[in-house]
Amino acid sequence: MNFVVIGGDAAGMSAASRAKRNRPDLNVIVFEQTRDVSYSA
Repeated sequence: MNFVVIGGDAAGMSAASRAKRNRPDLNVIVFEQTRDVSYSA
């Protein structure tokens, strides 16, 4: 199953990491418009 996150800011990366922790079998994809991604989540 795919889990798509639009936006690589803190909220988007938090959602992506939480989804992966809860369901390790998920294929998590994050789309971000800029080159900067938040790693603080």
